[in-house]
Amino acid sequence: MQLDINQITPLLGGMSPETFMRRYWQKKPLLIRQAMPGVRSPIERAALFSLAAQDDVECRLVVQQPKAKAGAPAWRMQQGPLTRRQLPPLDQAGWTLLVQGLDLHVPAAYELLQQFRFVPDARLDDLMISYASDGGGVGPHYDAYDVFLLQVHGQRRWRVGPIKDDTLQAGVPLKILSHFEPEQEWLLEPGDMLYLPPMWAHDGIAQGECMTCSVGFRVPEASELAREVLLRLVESIDCEDKPKLYHDPKQPATATPGLVPAALQDFAAAAVAKALKDPAALNTALGEVMTEPKPKVWFQSGEPLSDGVGVRLDPRTRMVYDERCIFVNGESWRAAGKDARHMRALADQRRLSASAVALTSDAMKELLNQWAEDGWLHPEG
Repeated sequence: MQLDINQITPLLGGMSPETFMRRYWQKKPLLIRQAMPGVRSPIERAALFSLAAQDDVECRLVVQQPKAKAGAPAWRMQQGPLTRRQLPPLDQAGWTLLVQGLDLHVPAAYELLQQFRFVPDARLDDLMISYASDGGGVGPHYDAYDVFLLQVHGQRRWRVGPIKDDTLQAGVPLKILSHFEPEQEWLLEPGDMLYLPPMWAHDGIAQGECMTCSVGFRVPEASELAREVLLRLVESIDCEDKPKLYHDPKQPATATPGLVPAALQDFAAAAVAKALKDPAALNTALGEVMTEPKPKVWFQSGEPLSDGVGVRLDPRTRMVYDERCIFVNGESWRAAGKDARHMRALADQRRLSASAVALTSDAMKELLNQWAEDGWLHPEG
């Protein structure tokens, strides 16, 4: 079922996704009271602490030192994995456990994240959860990406404001603003949600024990993206049947042998320009880069699909498409006709019915079987 981007929803404060994206996305903050009425944390506290101890889970412990000695840092941060013994006592104030990619490990978190797919999957990153004891937080800071902050347990007080001075505190393991001047302040209850565009300063302080889910987005940096796309592009360049070799029959004798000939520079520039002038090749490289799994993500091998079953993508699988290709977990395939329609439906809905699978070509069935064996998707009755 396709998302109706014109349908109003409590999630966005009685606005439709289309209206929200036009009025607020990357423009200004929005407080939404009871965006998810009756919401519960996608994971219980004990289960969260157990998850933080796993090697494949990215997490951090942030502890504020209220009585730090002179010259000692007021903040302490420790990267995971973190056992329960490494976490402070529950009654100790001022500490926070941050667990990234909760959607990859907890089905309820994965389902919660699906509600934000009115933003392209190429931009949607993950769902992080923050558990904090009373007074816990990570200090006033800003993010380079959009974020939805959904309160799922307890209360958190948020102060926000535009950045007037981006100077950071020195000598602390966190990027904390030295001069934070909030302009608005709200106390969020379970079900309340705050949207913040990039580069908006904010500071969230737990009022008692609390949990907050953060929906974050990917923000490619231009030079890094160019480097990754160009590397992919270089890997895809095939040698021609008739290699075009450099030749210089008019090269005169030189008294400056250390000087690179201009003709050779032109030859190299033409070769690079030829590789870059194909927009389809660039788009293919981009799609592969944008679906590359994160370093700590791996898949468990599965079995080939049985006859008469549908399929659903594994939560870890990244799948997008353009007019020519489909991209899954850093790889690409050409798709056209009926198979392209089904593949695009699989990317948009993250599942495909048994009847739709039955209508696909033998080549696509073979591809789906391979993905099932790789653990990229699973059968669905």
